[in-house]
Amino acid sequence: MKKIIVASKNPVKINAVKIGFEKVFPDDDFEFEGISVPSDVSEQPKDDQETMLGALSRANNASSATSKADYWVGIEGGIQKYDKEMESFSWIVIKSDSVIGKAKTGTFFLPFEIVKMINAGKELGQAGDIVFGQTNLKQKGGAVGLLTDNIIDRTNFYSEAVVLALIPFKNPKLYNNHGNKK
Repeated sequence: MKKIIVASKNPVKINAVKIGFEKVFPDDDFEFEGISVPSDVSEQPKDDQETMLGALSRANNASSATSKADYWVGIEGGIQKYDKEMESFSWIVIKSDSVIGKAKTGTFFLPFEIVKMINAGKELGQAGDIVFGQTNLKQKGGAVGLLTDNIIDRTNFYSEAVVLALIPFKNPKLYNNHGNKK
């Protein structure tokens, strides 16, 4: 049985990782554990680079905290401004002892009321809770779930990117010399 450490205790993130791994490696048995580790970036990453660095830091910090695993997964949500608009997305970083896989979710643009609150200093999760009248939206369907009537909820928003981040692990001969080694 292979052990996967998810650098979060959020059940949505753990479930998304579980779904992604089981899709890519249907014949393998896995054990999943969530742990809390720092992202080493701001609470609300404000651009693509900071968000990817947060996911990488989470995967690395999980690896440092719990060395007895086969994979460590970092997921970090971020935002990026475009004039008066703002997009939302997440980065997934998966590492083993020898390989790193990275992928980004799709992106979507946030409603103006949420953008105003983020610009005033709120995190996306906090702003979403206020605008949608929710509590702890981050551990449910997320803003993406509410905005799409759960056609795409937060779990499948992440799980597809987990599948993409697992490409180097599924195809190691194609990726072993292309800069994705640990």
